[in-house]
Amino acid sequence: MKNSRSEPRQEANQTVRLQVDTKDGESSIRISFTDQRLTAYGGMAIWSQHLKQRAVRQQLREVLPHEPSSPNAYDPTDVALGCLGGIVCGADKLSRVAWLQSDGAIAPVLGIEAVASQSTLSRFFGVFKQSDCNRLNGLHPKAVHALPSRAEGYTLDLDSWALLHEDGHQEGVRIGYTRQGLKPCHRPLIAGLAEPKMIAGYWLRRGDSACVNGAAEFLRQTVTNLPKHLRIGLVRGDSGFGDNSVVESAEKLGLRYIFVARLTQKVQSLCRHDDPAWDRTQVDGLEVQEVPWHRVGQRLIVVRQRIAQRPEAGGKELLEVPGYRFQAFITNLPAAVSPLEVWRRYNGRADLENRIKELGDQFGIKRLCVSNFWGTEALHHLAILAYNLCVLLQRKLGQLEVCQLSTLRWRLFSRAAVWSRPQGKPTLKLAVHGKENRNWFREILNKLLALPNCNAVGSLKA
Repeated sequence: MKNSRSEPRQEANQTVRLQVDTKDGESSIRISFTDQRLTAYGGMAIWSQHLKQRAVRQQLREVLPHEPSSPNAYDPTDVALGCLGGIVCGADKLSRVAWLQSDGAIAPVLGIEAVASQSTLSRFFGVFKQSDCNRLNGLHPKAVHALPSRAEGYTLDLDSWALLHEDGHQEGVRIGYTRQGLKPCHRPLIAGLAEPKMIAGYWLRRGDSACVNGAAEFLRQTVTNLPKHLRIGLVRGDSGFGDNSVVESAEKLGLRYIFVARLTQKVQSLCRHDDPAWDRTQVDGLEVQEVPWHRVGQRLIVVRQRIAQRPEAGGKELLEVPGYRFQAFITNLPAAVSPLEVWRRYNGRADLENRIKELGDQFGIKRLCVSNFWGTEALHHLAILAYNLCVLLQRKLGQLEVCQLSTLRWRLFSRAAVWSRPQGKPTLKLAVHGKENRNWFREILNKLLALPNCNAVGSLKA
């Protein structure tokens, strides 16, 4: 009896009261603790089911270089899947992935033994080499394999940008040009399929790399690794990719392309106010001209836009011709495609910058970095894999417009839940309140488990 009476007093001692203001005056909230296995990310069960359907565990097992010798070591695929899950949950550092260990049920929800510690994650990424990253890069063509073929082909966009690392001690971090001036950074190459908004290839490079360094081989590898049923109808790139090596690589692959040409003195000589070759277009303030070019089968299109009418126009201002911004394009599109249409087709390339921004801000690439250069690239490949899988998940659910990861977290993944095993059966009870919300969630679950071509569920957009 003495022991049974002491338990409530012990529990009472662990209770804390917090005071809050309400419209009716002061109120108190009692704070205590529970040993129930709770998770803040019960909706990640949807993610785990999606990964199972995509055979992601098997794909990772084929490309990971780890061969643990200890019987007590983590399964490398569990470490990678835990890292993938952490990125989707919002982790942008290894320490924040490891912090998910404090979530009592996230490991069984993700289908892994446990979330690895920060030291284990650091050792995991420390063993990667260039050949291992090349195999990881092969995961992206496998992701886009789910896409249907298109008669007109897909558009492949190329870009390069600076990943700042102010501390500057990681391998490959060098002083390079950024929008903030010369800063320590990495300079990745990325290739994206424009229509489905998916990533087809990624290379990490040293921060002092020029935009064109390795770009020709990167283009060749990306295109040759794509599934055979996905044809590339057009390649687009900014002036950094207008180098002869990249152009020749595209031509050897039999690709149509549009690259921004550098405004050399020869091209600038074409930018004259009184030249009758300028053709007005139906776009106010925009004029174009096509000029003879020295390479057979290649066209040079020059565009000028009046700043007063088009203040947001891209391009470069020339001191000799005030009031305009100029752009030039090299293309091998046939003459049937008008100069204005060439400009319009190129403009869609800017959407790749939105993918880069999302990868940096929401999938953590800006801050996911380890001391080993190839370990950093491996981390980025996992983040890109997570991004592609999120796009495929939305396609599976019938979403016509791809929404951002923050919306997926808010509506799907970040759902409090209780994990239990009544009668030995693993059970996850999601905290979804209200009949309408529960019906919507059931539709999501049914859609995920259904065969293709079922009706879409309601929009995931916030």
